[in-house]
Amino acid sequence: MLMRAPKETGSWSWNLEDVEEPGTEFALMTAARMSAVLEKHDLLVPSSLEWAWFQTGRGGLGVHSRLNLVTRSLDDPALPDALRACRPTGHPQAEIGGILVLGSGTWFDAGGERHREYRLVELMVAPDETDLWIELSVHHDVWGQCDFRGEPHPAIHTNNAPRLASALEELVQVLGVEAEPGEATYYGQAEGYGLEAPDIIDGRGPDLTDATLG
Repeated sequence: MLMRAPKETGSWSWNLEDVEEPGTEFALMTAARMSAVLEKHDLLVPSSLEWAWFQTGRGGLGVHSRLNLVTRSLDDPALPDALRACRPTGHPQAEIGGILVLGSGTWFDAGGERHREYRLVELMVAPDETDLWIELSVHHDVWGQCDFRGEPHPAIHTNNAPRLASALEELVQVLGVEAEPGEATYYGQAEGYGLEAPDIIDGRGPDLTDATLG
């Protein structure tokens, strides 16, 4: 069973500034372009979208929506209106916040066997008045040199980390903006297009299982 950390083991962000036509349409179009790259590397096959609602001057409303993509694609021209149609009736001025693209991806064990995992990679697109902020995050240990118990797993790292690195490098080309590593968490830190190497003491990395893992 693949363990999932409650916070990121690594994340990368992009900020697209001075977008000509910012908003939900551009955000979903960008998510579609990025998801095509991630799907090519079998890291994320989108299956649903989740987002929060906010109101200018009031902030978050504590209301979330979810839309399945069973019969839709992210580049469907009707998708932005489908999201807006989920606006809570009690908040007619509500606006769409950050949109989380959810789905499954593939990871490989030490023997090279494929496994599907929901939310292996997460993609967030957050439109603003003039900009679009994007974050890609991972929460599992298959991308690092050690598992969450601190046991080195070079074969698993070799079978997975290069695919993530290749996808990130390609996303930089697609977006035309270099990725910024996210802040460190207890579970890891992005470095370049991978995760920062852990401190190895007596042949083992840090044991992170003293905190709750999903």
